[in-house]
Amino acid sequence: MVVLTTTDSEEAAKALAALIVAERLAACVQTTPIRSVYRWQGAVRHESEVLLVIKTRVALLDRLEAFVKTHHTYDTPEIVALPIVGGSQEYLDWIAAETT
Repeated sequence: MVVLTTTDSEEAAKALAALIVAERLAACVQTTPIRSVYRWQGAVRHESEVLLVIKTRVALLDRLEAFVKTHHTYDTPEIVALPIVGGSQEYLDWIAAETT
């Protein structure tokens, strides 16, 4: 599965990604800068953020969600889980081998 979250800076994204991989909650985390438009506390916001694309297993979703909530700087971090419905079996096997 792929899990998405965002942070407010490249430094926060790097730190969170490193912690997630070190804990073996994901095999890989990719980061990329994005622009977000969203409603928060009654106002429409336009912000620079960093998107984290987290490659993990379905069995780890609950642990990953709790971990992100504990280590994230946002009060309500984005945590969106998407199933992987296909892909290179070798890559999917690597994800399984690198996560616990």
